[in-house]
This record gives sequence, C-alpha cells and structure tokens, in this order.
Amino acid sequence: MIANQRSNYYFRLFLDLLLLNIIFTASAILAQSFQTLMARNHMFILLAALNFLWYFTSNVNGFYEDNNLRSFSFQFNNILKNTFVQIIAAILFIFIAKEDLFTRNFILIYAFVLIFFISIRIQLLKMLIGKLSLRENKIQNIVIVGSGEVARNFYNSTIKKQSFSYKFAGYLDDVTAEPTRTALIGKIDDLEKVILSKNINEVIVALPIQEFARLDQIIKVCNRHAVRVHIIPDYFRFISKKFRITMFENFPIITIRDEPLAEAHWRFTKRLIDILFSLFIIILFLSWLIPLIVIFIKLFSRGTVFFVQKRIGMKNKAFNFYKFRTLITSANSENQSFSPVIAGDSRITKIGSILRRTNLDELPQFFNILKGDMSIVGPRPHFLPYNEVYSEIVDEIKLRSRVRPGLTGWAQVHGLRGDSTDPIENERRTRKRIEYDIWYIENWSIWLDIQIIILTIWQMIKGETRAV
Repeated sequence: MIANQRSNYYFRLFLDLLLLNIIFTASAILAQSFQTLMARNHMFILLAALNFLWYFTSNVNGFYEDNNLRSFSFQFNNILKNTFVQIIAAILFIFIAKEDLFTRNFILIYAFVLIFFISIRIQLLKMLIGKLSLRENKIQNIVIVGSGEVARNFYNSTIKKQSFSYKFAGYLDDVTAEPTRTALIGKIDDLEKVILSKNINEVIVALPIQEFARLDQIIKVCNRHAVRVHIIPDYFRFISKKFRITMFENFPIITIRDEPLAEAHWRFTKRLIDILFSLFIIILFLSWLIPLIVIFIKLFSRGTVFFVQKRIGMKNKAFNFYKFRTLITSANSENQSFSPVIAGDSRITKIGSILRRTNLDELPQFFNILKGDMSIVGPRPHFLPYNEVYSEIVDEIKLRSRVRPGLTGWAQVHGLRGDSTDPIENERRTRKRIEYDIWYIENWSIWLDIQIIILTIWQMIKGETRAV
C-alpha cells in the first residue's frame, strides 16, 4: 500500500476529473438544453480550462497527497476551495465571452453538484478500499525495525489510521522491552525469522542514526525474501517538518527546508499578484486618500508628512521603508535605537494616533510593494537596530530574508504585533513572531496569502490590527 501512493493519487485525480466533466455537461443541459450546448461548442474551451484549474488547485492545496489519512472535514475544505476557483473561472469566462448559455442556474447547479459528488466519491472510495483490504491477499503485513519516537509516530499517524489496509506485526529492536512497548516482538537480528513466520510484505526501517550501520544487512535480508523496504531517515532533529527529497543526476538530495517560493513560477505568481493588487489600491484609493491624509497631518502636526526608515528586506538588504509620520518631529524616536512605540506613547501625535489605530499610516508601503521592496503578505520588515536586538534572541532570524517582507503577515494576524518594553515579554514575543514567520515561508500558498489578507481586513474593521 505504501508503494502505491502515486497510483492512488492518479486514480483519485482521474475519478474527480471524470466527475467534473460529467457534471459540467449535465449542468449545462439542465440549465439550457443539449442542442444549445452543442451549438455553442466553444464552451468546451471553458471545460478544458476547468479541468486544468482543478488539477492545478488540487496540487496547490495537496488535495490528493493525503493518501486518505486526513479527516473528511479537511478534505471537504479543499473541495470548497477548488470549487470556488471553478466558479470564479466560469463567471469570468461568461463575462469575457458575453455568453448567455451559462446562466446563474448553471453556476449554482455545477457548484453544488460538484461539491456533493466529489464528497460522495471520497466516502465511497474509502469504504471500497476498506472492504477490498479485508481480503487476506490485499492486507499488507508490516513490521517496523526500530521502536523509538520516530517509529511510534509513524505507526500512530499512518498504520493505526489505516488498520483495514495493514496488519501490524510489531516492532523489532535491540532495546530492552518496556511496559509501553508491548508490540516489541524481537531483536533486529530476528528480522528474517519474523518475515517467514508472519508472511511480512513490507518492512519500515526507523532506526536512530547511530544504528544505520546495520541497514545494509537489513536490506539484504529483505531482498532475499522479496520484501519491500521503506526507510525513515532519523534527521528530524536537524531539519524542519517541511523538507523535500529530490534526485540531482544520480544523487538523492534532502532539502532541509522546503520553501514553495524557492520555485521561480511561484515567485513570479506572487510578484504578479503584488503588482496588480498594489496598482489597484494606488489608482482607486490612494490617488485621493493620500492627499487627504497629507492635509490632516499638516493641519494637526508640524514636520514632514512621510517617514522614511531603513529596514531589512529580501536577501538581508536594506531598503527605504515608507510610512506616514505618526510621532512628533522633535522625538523622532522611530529612527533611533531600539525604543518600541507602545499604546499611549507620549511621542504619538493626535492625528498619528488615529492613523496608527486604523493602520492608515502603512498605506505608503503600497509603493514599496510596487517597487519590489515588499510584498502584500510576508514577514514584517525589521528596523536595523531592532534586527540586531532580535538576532541575539533567535539564531534563525535571517531565514526571514529569503522572501520579501510584507505589509501584513502570519504573525500579525495572530496578534504578534509590535514590541514590549519588558525584556522578558519582548523576548517571548520575538521568538513566537519569528517562529510564525518561518512557518509562513515553509507553508506559503496563494490560499494562505488570501486568508491572511482577509483576516487583516477583518481585524482592521474591528480595530484590532497594528503593524509596526
């Protein structure tokens, strides 16, 4: 079963694309008629596009990568995401092509029927696999070599959840049996005997790194009896959970931190969205809002309108960071050493208080985004002296500079905004904020960016957000 993951992937993808095509055609016939659909066969261009979009969005959110281990609620959430993209694409096509065949009825029928039947497919396929696996020749007899934390975690997260597909023989290890390790059935040297006595089909090797010298003998025993071997390397202590294994020529390469934005096509996609979104905001809103804010700043506060500060950007390079000035000019503490601005700070001007509370002081950063210094979503850029303080707290801080800093970020929507004057509290917040930033870099997706933008807007409406 472990060896059939790609087959399962393609089989489920094929079934869903087949359902998509049937549902599309049926929805069009129900909305109008078969004759109308065939008379306007250019609509099948849309169908081809929807097939590609389903494949694309499914790969983005990992819809077929779970091997039926994740809960239905998680899978249903991905169905909704995929269907949402389908609806948007269909509406845009109808609008551009000025096509009256695909009416509101078609959109509603297509969306709801697609969600219903893909959900049914997931449940039926899971039941079918369970029934087929109950046949003795379909069940995989598995033994795990090793009984440490990695071995037990693998059992609990995979084999235990698919007990209908696997028959777990037990662990083989040279450690002394403990009360909690009742499934320990022998030592590593007993592998051949266990393979023969329990008709083992697959062996999982989950040994600590110091025991890998025995790997050669384990593989020889398995090859001798035509048993598949799967190895779980004991490098989880050294890398993040987001790693990637690829082949470079004839060499397997383990990438310690797999970052989606390391791929050129995703960097291009994110940058394109940044340009289009920032242009939209600048033309439709900032063109009249900025002059209005400038007038209020001049009326209620002496000094410059804009505040420019050097901050750390992508590849650890400094750039000019733009904001509306919110502090009194004489203090100008935002450009000095580490001196966090906190709620009720005496340095904040009256108009500055309103701008900071509503986040309107951050609007000039859309020009940073358009220039390419920043992105809509990403780790918030640090002021140079602040970055030096943070570097003493978290060693991995420079990992943030692998992507463009953002106007808002994953840490900010989780309430990790600003600094504290209390050193202990500030250290705790800093560690947590950078932890969230690194998680964002390793788990980036278009959907995640959309989620962060929506949460930021909602928090702005409630008056809870505050970027620094």
